[in-house]
Amino acid sequence: MDNLLSIVTFMPALAALILAVFLRGEDEAAQRNAKWVALATTGITFIASLFILFEFDPNDTGFQFVEEGTWIMGLTYKMGVDGISVLFVMLTTFIMPLVIAASWSVTDRVKEYMIAFLLLETLMLGVFMALDLVLFYLFFEAGLIPMFLIIGIWGGANRIYASFKFFLYTFLGSVLMLVAMVGMYADAGTTDIEALLNHQFGTEAFSLLGIQLVGGMQTLLFLAFFASFAVKMPMWPVHTWLPDAHVQAPTAGSVVLAAILLKLGGYGFIRFSIGMFPVGSDVMAPLVLWMSAIAIVYTSLVALVQEDMKKLIAYSSVAHMGFVTMGIFAANQQGIDGAIFQMLSHGFISGALFLCVGVIYDRMHTRDIDAYGGLVNRMPAYALVFMLFTMANVGLPGTSGFVGEFLTLMAVFQVNTWVALVATSGVIFSAAYALWLYRRVVMGDLIKESLKSITDMSRRERAIFAPLVVMTILLGVYPALILDIIGPSVAALVTQYDTALAAAEAATQFAGN
Repeated sequence: MDNLLSIVTFMPALAALILAVFLRGEDEAAQRNAKWVALATTGITFIASLFILFEFDPNDTGFQFVEEGTWIMGLTYKMGVDGISVLFVMLTTFIMPLVIAASWSVTDRVKEYMIAFLLLETLMLGVFMALDLVLFYLFFEAGLIPMFLIIGIWGGANRIYASFKFFLYTFLGSVLMLVAMVGMYADAGTTDIEALLNHQFGTEAFSLLGIQLVGGMQTLLFLAFFASFAVKMPMWPVHTWLPDAHVQAPTAGSVVLAAILLKLGGYGFIRFSIGMFPVGSDVMAPLVLWMSAIAIVYTSLVALVQEDMKKLIAYSSVAHMGFVTMGIFAANQQGIDGAIFQMLSHGFISGALFLCVGVIYDRMHTRDIDAYGGLVNRMPAYALVFMLFTMANVGLPGTSGFVGEFLTLMAVFQVNTWVALVATSGVIFSAAYALWLYRRVVMGDLIKESLKSITDMSRRERAIFAPLVVMTILLGVYPALILDIIGPSVAALVTQYDTALAAAEAATQFAGN
């Protein structure tokens, strides 16, 4: 089908436009219509995206379904997917209908709420499909706006502070990336991502502010992109915006933030840092590996002392993203396979955990861990679902959470055994905080009077969790479902990376002689 990528990308934005123009009023019927339009659109978008997956050829390591044309002011419009990006597209379209279904209890400015999420879906899809630097940057930065509004308008009591902190952190990090993109265009003469992946940026060392910059221009470009992607992930120590954003965001906002938005940083590291700046990545890899290991241990320890359920899961997300960056900068097949798998798995698991918090928050209007206890006595179905995703978050074999962590640790062990050792200790800490949370919220006697009338999950809530349960178990027992799709593209990327390093080393030795 022609223009399939554009249809999938812009269908939610078209629905948002229809809602904005044609839907009037704030009565119950208008609210219901807004919800159904958003749910139907995200559902149709998911079904349309399945055609991309079914027609995708994993053995073709190039970009497929490529669409190219001239955009406004002569800018290039180019879209495409490869084995690395296609599953992130699927993750986005899979999660969004569940997010809309989880927002059924929203009653305040429903039309605007649904418009914000529909626009956000278009912008996130655009990031994963864009094959032009300018187009990528526009999608990447514009995605801040709907998320800023979602936190700032429909968030908690401290929502204004959290929304501005989120916006400023992520926007300021991206300013350097924009400067780097200008430098890339000046050097390569193109903004075509496909061409830039095959362009060799300079690697000759030079002095900057009295510091000898090994790796030359590549290291400089790497650092500029790193500033943006590290904040977006987020990596330690620029992670502090995430817990605040999660705590203040509505449940659906937290799900999108954890399941999809954080993955934009990881995708950027693979596509740009490893793909375009291999020498710069190699120079900075030891630092990134240690930052990742510290993040895993530090944020796991911080999670242990949290009293707010959302904040605990938010710190857990930072720790799990540490495994992702570790796997990426191990820069071998196992590491990048594991990093991509971990990001996709984390999308299902962390999204489900935030939905678990949302279920009891809708009933009790508190996220304080001490306000709960003994829920298994009144909510056995909820207790079972919460247990599954808690175990998956810990990395229990048989769940998708195990595969990504195992692959990344195996990959890093081949590169730096000390980093692997420190990171592995984080697995123990993750078990501690996850089981501690489950024990205090679900297990024990039901002694609090306020909980004695609490009801178990509704049919709608069970329907939302069902696909997440299926994917978490399916990918845990059959990881080839993902690995077979991403494997050839990752192998081509690793080969290109190793070839570029070898060529740079040979050039350095030749210059030395």
